[in-house]
Amino acid sequence: MDIATLIGLFGGLAVIVSSIFLGGSVGTFVNVPSIVVVVGGTFMVTLCQISLAQFLGSFKVTLTAFMHKSTKPETLIEEAIELADVARKEGILALESKEISDPFLDNGVKLCIDGHSLEIVQKMLSKDINLALERHTTGIQMYKSIAVAAPAMGMIGTLIGLVQMLANMDDPKSIGPAMAVALLTTLYGAIIANAVAGPIAAKLTSIRDAERLNKQLILESISGIQEGLNPRVLQQLLTTYLPGNRREAAMAGKSKGD
Repeated sequence: MDIATLIGLFGGLAVIVSSIFLGGSVGTFVNVPSIVVVVGGTFMVTLCQISLAQFLGSFKVTLTAFMHKSTKPETLIEEAIELADVARKEGILALESKEISDPFLDNGVKLCIDGHSLEIVQKMLSKDINLALERHTTGIQMYKSIAVAAPAMGMIGTLIGLVQMLANMDDPKSIGPAMAVALLTTLYGAIIANAVAGPIAAKLTSIRDAERLNKQLILESISGIQEGLNPRVLQQLLTTYLPGNRREAAMAGKSKGD
């Protein structure tokens, strides 16, 4: 579970709710018609941009923002080097008894054990990568659309409220409360966009990029293992996927293990 996402999302909402409690009556900030306009309108506008299946599927991707735990590239490199060493000394079939932590790496090794050619293995794994990234991208796009649509629907709700208020100017005492209700839709839209949808979209983007890096690293690892590449050479190749300040540490760590 990603604790940072939970703390950030619910912490931000808690700050907003706390300020409402400290500032006065909570009931003042609750208006059902405003909620219907903003929430309902936002979802409908977002649904227009993607298919129903993608819309519903994107909510499953949302769980990734809270439940995802990315594997460190250094861990994958270390495991890949160990597998390459075994395959080089004992043959590719010796990997059949090895327990592999990462499902994608495990799948790639099994394809190699089954005797598929390098081209077929690379094609199948690349297809898997592209489909996974596509699912993430659809979820990201949906939340970006929500972040754009929510403030717009909030403004529409505000304009509707202002028109209704101006159409009933006979009672000056009702202008203040009516204006407050009109502004609530803008508030709801801003909260949805900036405290929920925007951060989730950014988190999913970060996770997608990290997953792309890891899967490309694994793809390179499988290729090296299948070609019988020297583990030391494979290690140098894989560490290029790391930022410069982490490469030396990764190389040093493996050297100590040797």
